[in-house]
Amino acid sequence: MSILNTYMQKEQQLKQLQEELDKLKNDDRLKAELEFKDKLEALMREFDKSAADVIKLLDPNPATAKAASTTSTGRAKRKLKTYKNPNTGEVVETRGGNQKTLKAWKEEYGAETVEGWLVRTED
Repeated sequence: MSILNTYMQKEQQLKQLQEELDKLKNDDRLKAELEFKDKLEALMREFDKSAADVIKLLDPNPATAKAASTTSTGRAKRKLKTYKNPNTGEVVETRGGNQKTLKAWKEEYGAETVEGWLVRTED
């Protein structure tokens, strides 16, 4: 593509964007939002508050507290499962199936049988 074609295409895009911008400038919803923003910023300056202060005031339990329950990989924490061996009375608590004693039980008694020994599941 020649430089002239590129220039003409960009000029046309600019014209289209300018028309869209003009439409937005005349939109009453935009005017109301801009007025709200200006008044809010003036109020924040009057009381010497930052945007973070306002957010903290309006949302005392931010989403970051919810995100703390996930691991660094972004996965949710696995549920804690408690198994009790009826033969020995031994109890195993695990968040995954890779626990040494649980694996040994599954080899000895079978996975279905051991899953029947599930006593409790917690978050």
